[in-house]
Formats: sequence, structure tokens, C-alpha cells
Amino acid sequence: MPSKDSPSPIVVWFRDDLRLDDNPALAAAVGEGRPVVALYVLDESKDGPRALGGASRWWLNLSLKALARDLDKIGVPLVLRKGPAVKTVPAVLSEAGAGNIVWNRRYDAPGIAIDKELKSSLREDGFVAESFNGALLAEPWDVLNGEGLPYRVFSPFFRAMNARGAPAQPQDFKAPSERLPEAPSLEGEEIDDLLPLPSRPDWAGGLRDTWTPGEAGARKRLEAFLDDRLCRYAAQRDMPGEDATSLLSPHLRFGEISPRRIWYAAGDRTAAQDEISDKQLDKFRSELGWREFSYHLLFHFPDIGHANFQPRFDDFPWRKDKKQFRIWTKGQTGYPLVDAGMRELWHTGYMHNRVRMVVASFLIKHLMIDWREGEAWFWDTLVDADPANNTASWQWVAGSGADAAPYFRIFNPTSQGEKFDPDGTYVRRWVPELAEMPASHIYKPHEAPREMLEKAGVRLGDTYPRPMVEHAKARQRALDAFQTIKNAS
Repeated sequence: MPSKDSPSPIVVWFRDDLRLDDNPALAAAVGEGRPVVALYVLDESKDGPRALGGASRWWLNLSLKALARDLDKIGVPLVLRKGPAVKTVPAVLSEAGAGNIVWNRRYDAPGIAIDKELKSSLREDGFVAESFNGALLAEPWDVLNGEGLPYRVFSPFFRAMNARGAPAQPQDFKAPSERLPEAPSLEGEEIDDLLPLPSRPDWAGGLRDTWTPGEAGARKRLEAFLDDRLCRYAAQRDMPGEDATSLLSPHLRFGEISPRRIWYAAGDRTAAQDEISDKQLDKFRSELGWREFSYHLLFHFPDIGHANFQPRFDDFPWRKDKKQFRIWTKGQTGYPLVDAGMRELWHTGYMHNRVRMVVASFLIKHLMIDWREGEAWFWDTLVDADPANNTASWQWVAGSGADAAPYFRIFNPTSQGEKFDPDGTYVRRWVPELAEMPASHIYKPHEAPREMLEKAGVRLGDTYPRPMVEHAKARQRALDAFQTIKNAS
């Protein structure tokens, strides 16, 4: 507890904003010149936000460690607690003798409900509680159509968002000129006790080799993208064999970098380098726009994570097939692009976006398994499993969501591979048993001549599976199923 003569501390409640740069809540706290306590609460109660999957818990462990190191440099301790936030946060304020608390907003229904309850009760008890926008380019309630209603289609949403003018400029973090007054020492959890790293077995080797969680890792990713990839982003972003995407999604998901920082950094680099065109910039910024649209949907339609956005899909005749689902998760479907994507996901906690659409379409339409089962698998295995993007994207592929691809748009995994990875670079990386197959048949080894298979060392049904379903028949079955709800609507 602070002494009577010392200024009362202010608490910064971190959630999905694990950074110092362009962090409005942290800036507001540090600007007061008072002792600052940083708090992170792992709320896994039934009323809390959706529990994190395994890959996200691995990321969060390392991200919190990076945040703790960065905060320590400015004299701010990071306190970790576990429990319902509605009880834990007031307890920390009381223990610290703090009169103020600040946080950056959340947009999922459980998070909003908790924040509203806390803000109301804390203010009634005499505390000062303030919240800020630290996650989005525009607040969901600020981008509405002419009738004051939320958008359901991306293009008019993005036009309306841009019509409001440029997003707010990111704010560089300014360390206090003098070390902040010492904050009270509070007990807390150890990060490795709160979020144990996998050990028996340790399945995270591929994640460690691929990622550097934390704000420094995010800034390094951004610089690498601006230096080498933004200039070819529009042309190559759909090619999984090319290193052309930003790989910023997990850093954005945990708030290790702000969308404002990315938006303006890309614009500044475009203005400074002739080889980066406005087309490249616009395409990249439109992908940030899709993230905004997903949060727009999550805020205005909070059931989108578990309920069909289009209710007619409630009567869709989904199949329950645990065996086929397991084959899909293991990347043993006999369709090389699908298998490469699922193996990339298992190894790295990530999957190229074009491939995500194909593997999701395969599960939903070739196997006719409910999109929610695939979404749950992604939630557990993706390091960028985002409460808005993940669900909105799965519903988009299923045809049940907002601005969705029509259900009858069924990706052909063979032609998708031939179009976007014609040399088979991506498949050779993730399905090494096909590495020696010539490009002409790497996406259809089941159609290859026996001599070709023998030369490549491929034995169908042994070293690599035959297709688990026939594309044409599976496509027709899916279309017939869709017709049943189309006729009923």
C-alpha cells in the first residue's frame, strides 16, 4: 500500500494489447507520473472470454514474458492473476491502494459484459475507470450505413470506413523522463505456472522455430515485410509457395503491434520507395480492412462465433464423421494442397490464407462436416486464432456468414494447387513424400502413370493416401444438400 503522502498508483489492465508502442491505456497511465501497476488476468471462468487454445497459450506465455521485460525497463511491474476478472480486478486495486484503472477495449460479448460491469461498479465505489481504443482503426459503432445499421457486406463497409478519413495516427511510446515512483509490490502468479509450456510431449518445436512472440518480434516482422514483400504483395499474396505475406496476424491478435502502426508504416514506405505501388498498398490495407470488418460483425452480431449468420443453415444436413475429421486434421486426405496446409498448421501454428480457404471448403463441402468443428480445430492449433477473424472466415467459406462466398462455390483442391502453386513448391515443403513428383502430377498423384510414381518413390495407399473422396461426387453431394435448405427458405 502507498503511504499517505505518496501519490496513489494507477493500474493498467492488459488484455489483447501486449505492447508499449501506440498503447493508449498505457500512455494515459504513464502520463500521470504516478506509480503504475500493470495487470494481466487469465479469466477462464464460464462467463469469461473464450478459453484460449493450445497454440495461443504457448504464444501468450512468451508474449507476457516479453511484455514484462519491456515494462521493467520503465519501472512498471507486471502482476499476473488468475480468476474471474469481476472479482480479481477490484481486489488488485484495493491491494495496490490505486484510485484509477485504465484499459483498452474488447469487442467480444463476454469481454464487453465484464468491462461494462466492472466500469459501472468501480465508478460507484469511487474509482476512476477509463477505456480506450487500442485495437481497431475505427470503432464498430462509428461505421454504420445510412440507416444507422451495421454493414453486412465488406465493400460498402470499407468504403464507409475510408470515407471517415484516415485512422488516428499511432502514438510513439514516450518513456517518462524520470523514473516513475515505485509501485507497490503485489503478489502474482509466475508465467510458467499460469501458462505452462508444453513438455510431455513438447509439441511446440515448430512454433519456436517459426515465431518470436512479443513486441520486438512484431516490429521485426513488419520491417521485413516492408523491406522485401510489400512491393510484390498484390501479385503474390495468394501463392503459398512464395514468401509474400506479412505474417503479422498473430502479433495483431495479441496486440503486440497496433493496426494503426501497420497502416501508416506501409503508407510511409510506399511514399518513400518507387517500387511499391499504390496498388500494393491498397491491397494490403484492404486486408487490414477485412480484420476491421470481422470485428464489426463480432460487435454487432455477437452470436456469429457459434450460430449461423444466415439462419437457413440451421437446417443444413451436416454429417458427423469422426474418422474423416481426424484424417483431415492429420493431413492425410489424399489431396496434396489440403494435406500441405494441415501439416503446416500442425507444425507452425499457421497456415497460408489461400490454403485456409481450400482446407475449410474441403471439410465443409467435400466432407460436409459442420464449419464449427473446423473452426474449433483452428482455434486450438492457430497461433493467430482470433475471436473475430476465425469465426467470420469459417462462416464466409461455409456460405452461412456475412458477405459469404455462396455455398455452391466449392474449391477444387487440385486446380487451386495448380493455379496458385504451379511448381508444387508449397507441397514439396510440407508433404515431403511427394517431393520427387513432377509438377504435372504433384497435385494429382492418383492419376500419375505407374512409372512416374515408381520414379518418385510414391506408393499410393502406402507412402501417400489415395483421395478420401472423389471431387466430382463430393461436389454434387454438397450441392444436393444445399438445395434442400434453398428450397425450404
